[in-house]
Amino acid sequence: MTDEPTDPDQDTAMRDDTTPDEPKENIVHFNPWRDFNDAAPQIDVFGDEPDSEQIAQFMQVVFGYCDGLIPVRSFIDKGQGIDGRPHNIWLEADQAAPEKMATFATWASREGAAVYVIPGTVAAPGQAKAAEILQMQTVVVDLDTGDIAAKRAHLERHLGAPTMVVESGGVTPEGQRKAHVWWALTEPAEGDDIRRVCGLRGDIAAKVGGDMHFRSAHQPIRVAGSVYYKNSLKTQVRIVELNAAYERDLAEFFEAVTDMPPAPGVSLQPEFTHPDKPAMDDVLVTPVREGAQDDWSRFEGASAAIGHFIRMVHEGRMTKDEGWEGICGYNAAMLRPQWPVERLKRESERLWNRHVEKYGPPLIRLDTGAPGPVEMPAFTLGALLDDQSPMPEDIIAPRVLTPGGLLVLGGAPKVGKSDLLISWLVHMAAGVPFLGFTPPRPLRIFYLQAEIQYHYLRERLMQIALPPEVLAAARDTFVATPKLKMLLDSEGSVRVARAVQTAFPDAPVDILCVDPIRNLFDGGPDGGGENDNTAMMFFLKERIEVLRDHIDPDCGVILIHHTKKLSKQQVKDDPFLALSGASALRGFYTSGLILHRPDEDAPERKLEIELRNGPALPPKLIDKVGGQWVEINPMNERLVRKEAGAKHDAERDRKRDVILSILIDEAADGKLYTSTQFREAFENQRGLGSQFTIRDRINVLATKGHIRFLRDGTQFGHSVVRSRFGYLCAEGMVFGRKGRIDPETGEVLDSVIPVVPSHYKSPSNGQCMDLADPSDWSIQEGENA
Repeated sequence: MTDEPTDPDQDTAMRDDTTPDEPKENIVHFNPWRDFNDAAPQIDVFGDEPDSEQIAQFMQVVFGYCDGLIPVRSFIDKGQGIDGRPHNIWLEADQAAPEKMATFATWASREGAAVYVIPGTVAAPGQAKAAEILQMQTVVVDLDTGDIAAKRAHLERHLGAPTMVVESGGVTPEGQRKAHVWWALTEPAEGDDIRRVCGLRGDIAAKVGGDMHFRSAHQPIRVAGSVYYKNSLKTQVRIVELNAAYERDLAEFFEAVTDMPPAPGVSLQPEFTHPDKPAMDDVLVTPVREGAQDDWSRFEGASAAIGHFIRMVHEGRMTKDEGWEGICGYNAAMLRPQWPVERLKRESERLWNRHVEKYGPPLIRLDTGAPGPVEMPAFTLGALLDDQSPMPEDIIAPRVLTPGGLLVLGGAPKVGKSDLLISWLVHMAAGVPFLGFTPPRPLRIFYLQAEIQYHYLRERLMQIALPPEVLAAARDTFVATPKLKMLLDSEGSVRVARAVQTAFPDAPVDILCVDPIRNLFDGGPDGGGENDNTAMMFFLKERIEVLRDHIDPDCGVILIHHTKKLSKQQVKDDPFLALSGASALRGFYTSGLILHRPDEDAPERKLEIELRNGPALPPKLIDKVGGQWVEINPMNERLVRKEAGAKHDAERDRKRDVILSILIDEAADGKLYTSTQFREAFENQRGLGSQFTIRDRINVLATKGHIRFLRDGTQFGHSVVRSRFGYLCAEGMVFGRKGRIDPETGEVLDSVIPVVPSHYKSPSNGQCMDLADPSDWSIQEGENA
């Protein structure tokens, strides 16, 4: 640092061989009358003086919890034109320490001397080496170059507010005041934790461009409240920010420093502080110990080694696994003590992301460790024929999704693709068959989607009618993202891989579903779209396959895609031509499914299936019944004149509704009809056709239970019918209208009498059967009489 001592011999500089060992609390030998240097000090008598209050605050932050002796030193700052020898004392870290330090600072001020301490305690007078430091309760960084304000803001943003900020008195060439930023710990660090504290001091300095000398435990620093003398300038070392209650746990602070990115303009691979940067061969074979005992620090050595292996991997000269092995090997062999694996991973990932950002995508598929040409597997016909090992178990049977396979589900917007997909995935996560697709067990599924926002995703999941036992079984095995605003590029792939591994830390995921391709598509360095075959192949090989192989090479991938508009004949001839974008997609997947409506006016959808790894499967006709997807027997589907048949069905439904509404309206007007009377009365009315057509419709409606019968009509002013069935009844039919006026007497009729049937037509044999419960219109379901 520019305004503090950086003498490499500082381990011995704190010793004063001219001063005999005296009681450690005695500071009388610093009386200026006993100093034989009697030249008059040249100082500004009107300048700043020591501030005992600030000194007390400083001592509390730096030594308030410590035991032992505080090494203190004073010497004449440069540029004053006077000389003087340094003075060293050791103060007991007790309640009297602030007062004694203030006395010493006052004496030093009269001598034109600066005051420094080592921010730690030792056991005996005369000790001040790094190895002799017993306790340290703070972490400090010295900001003495560049944009001091920006560096302080960066530190506060990532490490939180500091306990204390001290302006040391110096000024940068840009006119900013140099500063010491302090964080107090919740308890003093001892033993190995002192090395951790020094490592943190070095790491923080490296990441914000601070003074790297503070990676050494014995580095002294100015005392706040003392006076700064340099180059004829006299000013006070001032505390400009004090948050005495802010203390940090060492382990938590270590994590925060590790996760903190470098400040803008600061390289992730710090330059070596010694003049001649060592060759990489020297870095890789030279041990480096903590506490700055060697030519470069552990942080510098590790950063250089990690950067070397990252370049090797990025340029294709190593696989990712080989690069990671090299990094771990350096850590184990050269760093003493070695870094924790978690820190090594974080630093490697951060340097990798920075390298890719600067130099572009890697030249090879890093995440797979795929074998080179020499290792390419090849088998003879005989070897293939003789291999009787069992086939791998399907992820989704029968061969719809195989280990390492890629399934593409396509469909037009609003066809029900997402609804079908979610129902399917939840069933697979529960281990329950769905539409004939069978999982071997409950599957671990990660649903990566970029269409539905969080609140609407949970609403949709609640609205989908799924059996309670299926929902209960899939609660922990189905994981979905809200709508993502990202591309599946290098950075996005890393984020997805981390999310998947976080969601399923104990076992690999079985299915990764990406919905839809369009919203996450990355066409590579040329920026091609999904209609470009080259861009599509880049996305499939360098994004989807790399991501899958990084997560688990055997997991299955499901991609959701849109379809384009084709004529019904084109869809009938080859439904998979409807997939949007480049044709390369169809040649790449192992399974393809297309969901479409054969008839836009009908609710049924058809699911076309194409398999590479198994025998052809017939298409499935599916629909939602009661909110759940079901498969419809294709034998029930018309094969010829579908449109004409649909029109006839609609006409029959219309006549049913007309007949039932007439019965209800006529009963309200006080009229009941037998079958014969009804067809004669309403022949050729309201589009019902002839009486024979009406008779056939009534017979069908009676068989299906829409019409029932009443023989005794006396309570309604009608006679008892002796025919086979009786008066026609519909559900909800009442006799008379409330508030109806009798046309003859003018009387208001308030009585409304329900028309309750007494018999029904058996759907199995056509016989007239008595009703056990006339109010139960569902009685005929399952009737076999």
